Formats: sequence, structure tokens, C-alpha cells
Amino acid sequence: MVVSPSTKMFLKTAANVLNRRAFSTSRVTCAQQMTVRDALNQALDEEMERDETVFIMGEEVAQYDGAYKVSRGLWKKYGDKRVIDTPITEIGFAGICVGAAFAGLKPVCEFMTFNFSMQAIDHIINSAAKTYYMSAGRIKVPIVFRGPNGAASGVAAQHSQCFGAWFAHCPGLKVISPYNSEDCKGLLKAAIRDPDPVVFLENELLYGSQYPMSDEALSKDFVLPIGKAKIERAGNHITLVAHSKAVELALEASNELAGQGIECEVINLRSLRPLDTPTIEQSVVKTNHLVTVEQGWPTCGIGSEICARIMESEAFYHLDAPIVRVTGMDGPMPYTKSLEGYAIPRAEDIVVAVKKVLGAAPK
Repeated sequence: MVVSPSTKMFLKTAANVLNRRAFSTSRVTCAQQMTVRDALNQALDEEMERDETVFIMGEEVAQYDGAYKVSRGLWKKYGDKRVIDTPITEIGFAGICVGAAFAGLKPVCEFMTFNFSMQAIDHIINSAAKTYYMSAGRIKVPIVFRGPNGAASGVAAQHSQCFGAWFAHCPGLKVISPYNSEDCKGLLKAAIRDPDPVVFLENELLYGSQYPMSDEALSKDFVLPIGKAKIERAGNHITLVAHSKAVELALEASNELAGQGIECEVINLRSLRPLDTPTIEQSVVKTNHLVTVEQGWPTCGIGSEICARIMESEAFYHLDAPIVRVTGMDGPMPYTKSLEGYAIPRAEDIVVAVKKVLGAAPK
């Protein structure tokens, strides 16, 4: 068979590409994929197996396997005493869970959505968060409040909002806002083991999303430290700080910007209280620019807190331009689908913010 020169060139080029790509040994390529839902379920199962004092309480968590199937299979495995269905009464079962924590048990209190946690806000803020202090350290409150948080889809203003800044404002609480499957598993296990009350803010839109899980993360011993952020992508030109689903948007924007020669460093906060300020400061000292990204409202938000901390730190003197916040719209979430997408940040909004910051920097 006669092969033309152009065909030979094509085959040679294809072989070179395959040689570069086909034998990747990166952990991400080799890692097992797992949904956020399954990672949370695995964390609950492992901690309930490890510690008999851990139990789950909430609406539809038992026979129905949870509204979002996070507790799937746990009622059948652990029974009525450790996976407990409740009536629709957040103020009631949240109070029972707090009281159980006072008595030495380790409840995982599930809110079908954190929008409904407002019904139980007194138990969370005035009982769970303050009792250790008010008892002079005699009464520990090892409780986890968990469930979906943040902007959802097509459920309007009362069911589509972020409570991260609300709970992070309160001393006595630890507040976690995970992004991917490893975050969810490692941090939920840490929250259940923690002696203090933890608010664990999941994202409804990410439950079915798959992310790579390393061999370490699949281990029953895998626990992530509360209060430590993760650098998801290294970069030298600008720092993007985000939490929960906003991390995904920041990574998407950073990929687009990389094609234009702008390398973003993306920080996944993971914890909102305590906030890993040193990691943010170190990145700002390196990049000299900062954009914060969140789906919550701008006023008194997480981005506002980060701005204040940078202003009050040595890192402020390394900034070459003002910090810009990318946030949700300062208003209730619209129900109309055509408007809903504009009420929360998009990747293109982050791209515009980055170019604004870099354009304002001295040449």
C-alpha cells in the first residue's frame, strides 16, 4: 500500500499526541469517581459504624432514605433508634438533637433545606452555639446541623439562598461549606467527631455531581481538618477565593483566562468559620490581586469579611489594585427562569472582574 506524505505526517503527529497523553500517571486520572451524595452517605455510614453515639434525625431520613438520598440504606442497617424520622417540625427535632448532644450523644440533625433551619434558629444560635461558654466548659455540644444550602433551581426566593454568612457570624459555631466529594466526606467525618456544634452547608445542585476520590479519601481513616482551605489551582497573576459551588465557577473562569495568558490561583475555602486567613494572605502576597466569589448576598457577606481581613493584615500592602467581590444579586431570588441565572454569579462575571482588577493595576 502506498502512503502519501500528508498521511505520513498526520500519523506521525497523532502518534506524538498519543505518546504525550495516553500514559498520564496523575492521581486525578487514576482516581475513582464518586458523587457528592455518595461521599456524604459514606461518611455517615463510617462514623455511625465507628461510634454508637452517632445518630441521624430529620424529615424523611429513614424509610424514604432522605429527601436527597444522602441517608440511603442507613435506616435498614442501623434501625429506628439511630435513624429517626420526624414530623415537619424543625423547631421540635432540632431542640431534641441539641438536648441529646447535651447528654453526650452525637446527633446529625438534617434539615431538608437550610431555608427551613430558620424555624430552629433559636436552638442553633442560643442553645447549641452558646451553652459550652455559658456552662463554663462543663457542657459540650457535639452536634452537626447539615443539609442543602445556597441557590437551587426554580424554587424562588424562600427556598434559594445562602446562609453561610448568617451562621459564620455567630461565635460558638463552626461552619463548613464543602465543594467536591473529597471535601464532603473528609469534612463531614471531621464535623461528626468535633466536640463543638458544626453547621455543614451542602449544595443541592452538586449532590449528583461526580468528582475524583483518591485512594486516601476512600479510606475509613480519611478526615480533613476544619478551618484549612485548599488551593485547587496554582497561579501567579490573581487570587480567586470561593466556597461551595462558586469554586466550580472560579475554576471554569480560570480555565478561560488561562487561554488568554492570565493564571489564576483558586482557593477553595472549605470552612467559613474558622476562616483560613493565612492561606488567603500568602496567596495575595504572591499574586498581588484578589477577587472573592460567592453565591450569597453582598452585604456583610463572606467576601466582605475577607476584604476586611486583608485590609487589616500585612497582605494589604502587597495589593496592586482594589479587591473586587463577585456575589449574588442584592435582592430575593426571582422565580422566573430567565432572570434566575442573572441573580447569581456566572463564570463570565468572574472573567470580567479579573480583567477589571488587572486593568486597574499599575503597569
